Amino acid sequence: MDLFLLRKFGGFTLADEKRPEIKREPEYTIKFIPPQGGDVKNIHLSAQALKIGAVSLAAGALLFVGAFSYAVYSTFAVRSGASEVRELREVNKIQQEQLLNLSKKANALQEQMDQLRQIENDLRRMSGAAPAKDSDAQAPSSPAADGNGGDGTHDGQGGPIVQPDFNNVGQVLDLVEQGLAVRRQSLLELKQQLQARQDMMGTSSLNDLGMPGGTVPAIWPARGDVSSPYGLRWNGSDFHPGIDIANDMGTPIVATADGIVTTAGWNSGGYGNMVDIDHGNGIMTRYGHAMQVAVVAGQHVRRGQVIAYMGSTGFSTGPHVHYEVRINGTPVNPSTYLH
Repeated sequence: MDLFLLRKFGGFTLADEKRPEIKREPEYTIKFIPPQGGDVKNIHLSAQALKIGAVSLAAGALLFVGAFSYAVYSTFAVRSGASEVRELREVNKIQQEQLLNLSKKANALQEQMDQLRQIENDLRRMSGAAPAKDSDAQAPSSPAADGNGGDGTHDGQGGPIVQPDFNNVGQVLDLVEQGLAVRRQSLLELKQQLQARQDMMGTSSLNDLGMPGGTVPAIWPARGDVSSPYGLRWNGSDFHPGIDIANDMGTPIVATADGIVTTAGWNSGGYGNMVDIDHGNGIMTRYGHAMQVAVVAGQHVRRGQVIAYMGSTGFSTGPHVHYEVRINGTPVNPSTYLH
């Protein structure tokens, strides 16, 4: 039992009690003082609460700094990625434009190679030389030439739409390169053939070079003006297999080389009165639209001999002679044989 001692001093009573001392934690007071006066607000915080608050504030600050830093990094990373995407798109666009230009150049080269091959074929046909070795593989004939009933006027095209890329453009360029090598070799062979033929003609008798007699066509069939040359005419709508020499009605037409008359008379195919002469070695000459024929089939004629007289029979618009030179049945340019 606790013992209390009470003492009175001037009306006051003091009580003495023996109790254990309790250690109290320090407190901190935060005062909020309004600037214009008013009630002051106090917040009492213990040391432990203040420590917890400080730690929480520090942790929040760290979290905020981390989140802000991550947001800034993400923003710059996205901007950098978008910039790289734009740059890649620009590079890809430039590459596509370059590829398209390369594709156009490759296509132009391919067309030029085709034209060069056609020119060589024309030269071989006009000169009577053998066809190019690659003509069958690289320049297929038309359906009409194959006897399939085509007339050469159809131009249908089709197939899948495939955008050019570096692989297929490279393949086209490889084909052009290969075709160029083949074309060079083929032209060299043609040059050798023509050179050999020229040398052979150079060693022939003077009769074969335009003097009286000879089996190689070498003179003009008639005097006059060339009214229609060999080749395409009328804006490309007609191929003319010979040359037209126009003059007055009745102008003499002469044989351009020695030979045997194989045809002499009317031709219903548009030539009118026509004369064909076989000169041997696959060479034949034709003279059309004559007013009158002066020879008969089977007759041997000499170079310079009158065989007909100029007229306008058959498909003709006026007096002239249609003159052809054929090698193995194929018409060639007669200008090569005119001296």
